[in-house]
Amino acid sequence: MASFNMAAGVIAILLTGAVAQALPDGAPTLPQQAQIIDQLSQNVLEEVLPPYEANASTSQEFLWRGVNSSSLKERPFHIYSSEFYEVIGSDPSLTLIATSESDPIFHEAVTWNPTTDEMFFVQNAGDPDAGTGLKKSSIIQKISLLDAEELRNGTFGATAVPVHTVPSTPQVINPNGGTNYKGNLVFAGSGQGDRLASALYLMNPVEPYNTTVLVNNFFGRAFNSLNDVAVNPRNLNIYFTDTLYGYLQNFRPTPGLRNQVYRLDPSTGSLSVVADGFTLPNGITFSPNGEYAYVTDTGMAHAFFGENLTDPSTIYRYNVQEDGTWENRKTFAYVSPGIPDGIHCDSKGNVYAGCGDGIHVWNPSGKLIGKIYFGSGVSNFQFARDGRMVIMGRTKLFYATLGASGAPIS
Repeated sequence: MASFNMAAGVIAILLTGAVAQALPDGAPTLPQQAQIIDQLSQNVLEEVLPPYEANASTSQEFLWRGVNSSSLKERPFHIYSSEFYEVIGSDPSLTLIATSESDPIFHEAVTWNPTTDEMFFVQNAGDPDAGTGLKKSSIIQKISLLDAEELRNGTFGATAVPVHTVPSTPQVINPNGGTNYKGNLVFAGSGQGDRLASALYLMNPVEPYNTTVLVNNFFGRAFNSLNDVAVNPRNLNIYFTDTLYGYLQNFRPTPGLRNQVYRLDPSTGSLSVVADGFTLPNGITFSPNGEYAYVTDTGMAHAFFGENLTDPSTIYRYNVQEDGTWENRKTFAYVSPGIPDGIHCDSKGNVYAGCGDGIHVWNPSGKLIGKIYFGSGVSNFQFARDGRMVIMGRTKLFYATLGASGAPIS
């Protein structure tokens, strides 16, 4: 994943190392933790570096005239359009609530359980710093949002929130994606080696955290490595992405299927493919009314095999038909810096994705309206009730409060 930044110009004017921002007449009051981004100053750079120097990695950040890393992080809510005021509200906050020295325990499958007001998430599978993948499965964890709220202070110096390991039984093997389903949680397990198949698991979100495998094959053929999962709110079918990251991180065998999006009807067991033609399909979500599906293609990032900057770093949108099939693929957004990993919608249909410099937010038409800026990659995140959000930063766990609310849980 990659980066971010801000500038001086028509709206933002650099003055003695600070940014003075003049608001148009009638504009909302600028929140203390927000800054307006002058996109005109991003469009013409003094020097445009070749690809191998500029943004050639998902870990590099985009800086332009009049900004630096510190100025962009100092006020992390970046306004690209006035529509973003409604998203962040009058007093947004961002608090670092936990860290890990090197183990990427804050990674994916961020799923809120409303009954207990807990947020579940998983460790990175296949990351050398975790030692997970082929020899050891990544783990499921959770935090209490009551604990997170008590520690919230809008800084990166809060007391660490307690993080609890969830002993799923039988264990979910290398979990990566997660979502809600009828009071339970569904996890996409990437599998392990040649014999432990990639599968969808249904898990009870309270003790004893018992699990049931929903599906682990496509008519006898092994999935490559399931990555993310979402439930369509209109038909309550489960849709999930299958990709190559288990293979690209050396804990799954040579692939035997195309990289595709599948649809499972849990009531009948019907399993079908709804979309293909991806390089590396990754995140998946639906609009609040279920009429649109969004899928990220992170083909630019090949894990242990490096990056290809000409491959997709793209969000695609589909129309979901009344019968649950998909039509009319559209390029919704192309992301830079980094790749669009986890993806979710709020209750108004705005689209959020974890990218190379933080969380990018688009309106339903695909216009970038703002960012929650970190200067480093966000793999995934999730809304909870009342504008709360938990954000995964690999070795950092963040808690944000916003004006927006997440899409209703199916």
